Amino acid sequence: MVSRVRVWLNRTYAENVFFTDQLRRNPSDRAVEIHATHGDADSPVLAAADTAELEPEGLSPAAYVEYALAQCKRRSIDVFVPRLHQAAVVEHRADFDAVGTALLAPPPEAVAVFHDKVIAYEAVQAIGVPVPPWFRVRTADELVAAVEELEEAGHRACFKPASGAGGVGFRVITRTPFSLMHLSGFPTPYVQLDMVVEALTRAAEQGEEQIDWLVMPRLEQPEVSVDCLTGPDNILRMAIGRTKNGRRRGFTLHEQWLEPARLIAEGFGLHYLSNIQFRMFGDRPVLMDVNTRPAGGLHQLSLCGVNAPWAAVQLALGEDPGEIVPPFLGQDYTVVSGPRPLRAVTLPHQRVEETAEPLLPAVPAPADSVEVTTAGAAQALPL
Repeated sequence: MVSRVRVWLNRTYAENVFFTDQLRRNPSDRAVEIHATHGDADSPVLAAADTAELEPEGLSPAAYVEYALAQCKRRSIDVFVPRLHQAAVVEHRADFDAVGTALLAPPPEAVAVFHDKVIAYEAVQAIGVPVPPWFRVRTADELVAAVEELEEAGHRACFKPASGAGGVGFRVITRTPFSLMHLSGFPTPYVQLDMVVEALTRAAEQGEEQIDWLVMPRLEQPEVSVDCLTGPDNILRMAIGRTKNGRRRGFTLHEQWLEPARLIAEGFGLHYLSNIQFRMFGDRPVLMDVNTRPAGGLHQLSLCGVNAPWAAVQLALGEDPGEIVPPFLGQDYTVVSGPRPLRAVTLPHQRVEETAEPLLPAVPAPADSVEVTTAGAAQALPL
């Protein structure tokens, strides 16, 4: 009899409830048990798991690695999908191997390259992947100079943290003075240049931490996220593009998106699941970002008949799924929020003791919870 596979997802995005669903509905009909940990007791991922625990707060990266190793050993984890403290975890792959756990994450060298967007842009340019013009800024004067240069070239400037995930910290610069117009309707990513400069000047005068931003032109749609699956042999097993243009989503296998993604995934050894994002700069695609983890929208590939999470787990277990080509490209769709069960009882947050061991034992996630959440639980519906 084939043994069950035990998979752990640490503090991750709410959308990964769909990641767990796909693992359980795998085409190999293999029994899968999900262990999940999070800092938020009301995470829908905890409710979706077979067993769940709250993570201790305040751990350093090194202490978190010790906590993770203890979890893997105690829970007999076969495959660990790290998001929180991924860089520290992958530095200790040999230690996880020693307790029988495979890490579904790239090697430390690849994670390090793409942690800093400036290093990433320089690295991918060196292998021929186009990137947009960019400026690294740390002061108000540098910000103004970068914005002025981009505007003189006819671009609208935007900025985001040089390191970070998702759209956190992304803003678009505007010269339009702040007025009541900006207080009507929904909030937008636009921010007045003079207000940003004032905030940076005040922060510098008060001795606050220096900024580290990337300033570049605002790129145009479509946005294409290429979900990649790469083996430890640096050979790509899967590359499928998910397109986004306003509300409309779709899929693509066009080489103008897949070829640069292949160069990056294979060239830098982005083993297992990664997500490589492009947008348009003028009439050509340029790299926007590289995520060394599974994308929150990875489950949408099910509309193409592909179960990417299971293929990745197979690879991590040494069971090569071979080349994965979608049997069809699903129709265009949109994404809406939907309810997901929560645990019946909200669990108290844990303390951190000297042992760094959780004080709350793991308990099975109840199947009959009645509370629901829409946060992050996005479902794809056809257009």
